[in-house]
Amino acid sequence: MPPLHRLSEFCWELAREGGMRVPGRIYANDELMETLRHEKAVEQVANVAHLPGIVGYSLAMPDIHWGYGFPIGGVAATRPEDGVISPGGVGFDINCGVRLLRTTLERPGVEPHLDRLLDCIDGAIPAGVGGHGAIPKLSTEDLRDLARRGAAWAVDRGYGRPDDPAYIEEGGCLAGADPEAVGDRALQRGAPQIGTLGSGNHFLEIDVIDEVYDPVGADRLGLKPGGIAVLIHSGSRGFGYQICDDFARRMIGVSKKYGIELPDRQLACAPLTSPEAAEYLAAMKCAANYAWVNRQVIMSLTEGAIARALGRKPESCGFGLVYDVCHNIAKYEEHLVEGRPQRVMVHRKGATRALPPGHPLVPAAYKDGGQPVIVPGDMGRYSFVCLGAEGSLTQTFGSTCHGAGRVASRSQMQRQMGREDCRAIMKSRGVRVRAKSRAGLVEEMPEAYKDVEVVVDVMERAGVSRKVCRLKPLAVLKG
Repeated sequence: MPPLHRLSEFCWELAREGGMRVPGRIYANDELMETLRHEKAVEQVANVAHLPGIVGYSLAMPDIHWGYGFPIGGVAATRPEDGVISPGGVGFDINCGVRLLRTTLERPGVEPHLDRLLDCIDGAIPAGVGGHGAIPKLSTEDLRDLARRGAAWAVDRGYGRPDDPAYIEEGGCLAGADPEAVGDRALQRGAPQIGTLGSGNHFLEIDVIDEVYDPVGADRLGLKPGGIAVLIHSGSRGFGYQICDDFARRMIGVSKKYGIELPDRQLACAPLTSPEAAEYLAAMKCAANYAWVNRQVIMSLTEGAIARALGRKPESCGFGLVYDVCHNIAKYEEHLVEGRPQRVMVHRKGATRALPPGHPLVPAAYKDGGQPVIVPGDMGRYSFVCLGAEGSLTQTFGSTCHGAGRVASRSQMQRQMGREDCRAIMKSRGVRVRAKSRAGLVEEMPEAYKDVEVVVDVMERAGVSRKVCRLKPLAVLKG
């Protein structure tokens, strides 16, 4: 592995060596770096720097951990003319992302009803491995239509409000999605899963806003101390997984075809000028749009479940979409490269877009504060709402962290927790939890994750994003 030296209090650099085309940069404090130094994820940062056409740096956010090809928490931008697209730089759960729903409900009126809330939400939102959707199985034509149109498809069918797409990254739809690029197996897997939460680290949380750091920013987002909010973390389910799997296998041969040599076959890629890259991007956009439809439907069903549990009408709960961000995506954006604005293909694998105030892609209602950034932590501590800051454009291709980042594998957690009653442990910590399996709950216990407050503080102090408020979980539905 190349030498690692400190650039600043919160940024470390991997020197360019061998076939690396650019240096690597990792955002971390001393505590995080002490853990990272000997992890394979750091080697992956160096590996990504070998990609043809990569510009600036191979980047890693402070929630970095080992992933497929790219580290989770990795960011890389490549030039259109001689760069590449790598499915490993997006991930298997294409457009895995987080949606934040605000309410006018307050903790005292909700806390006595948490068990009933979980009952109603659990009954409305299918979760777990597989999991058939909350709406009837879609026809192939319906699936192709939603893959082209994204969130607007769901809104047109009564799931949500007409202005919801304005509060979703890219308006809830990546243009250029082409279902003809999607294989039959992906279509089969995707048809029954719209409106499902999934398994692993996916969740739905009822949270209370328990700390506010930026009152003006929080007010702009409609978030008030003591208020109730809902976090939804899900993605493109089997549809996106199958698309990634199909293309990741195919790209191994494509890399050889174009004479691309890489230190890890999981970085297999295609030149952006090639037909193979165009086909992958067309399919990836379908999966991204699917994920936005999925979260849109989940949100709408959740609103109905909360209202039923509390014996209220939905309109009396003050529901409103704050924002929806994706953290497994690749897309063309304009960024400064060597002091000049250039169009580049930005890979974000476990990283969140974080645009500063005034940026043209920030929703008009948030223009003065910056793009909302939603950073979930573990189910026992807290999550954070942040805003993009100016440093994101000069340092990280408009990107920041996406979560806490694992410190213990799923198998390690199974060994560590033994036969402990995890639900009772979480209840003793003030959090009610439902999970489809004990194994799924054990693997997602708070001990499996870094402290997300440390992660968001690194990015704040680096000038990339800044904290607005903290959310504390009260009730959690896990897959």
